[in-house]
Amino acid sequence: MATSVRLDDSFVTHARVHAEAEHRSVPKQIEYWAKVGRIMIDNPDLSYQFVQEALLATEEMKRGLAKPYVRRSKAD
Repeated sequence: MATSVRLDDSFVTHARVHAEAEHRSVPKQIEYWAKVGRIMIDNPDLSYQFVQEALLATEEMKRGLAKPYVRRSKAD
């Protein structure tokens, strides 16, 4: 469901700059910021870098680009 919202011109300008740098549309950039913000609010002990890498790993798993970890030695 799409919803229209009013956003400050300055915010949209910043979103446009980041969107172009990260090859996203402006709406997708704002969605990304909202997703990261929501995760970080729910998990204040996590760093931005950890959240970013977790999102990347999740997408890699969805697309079959990651291999499951297999332990090579016995656990003690």
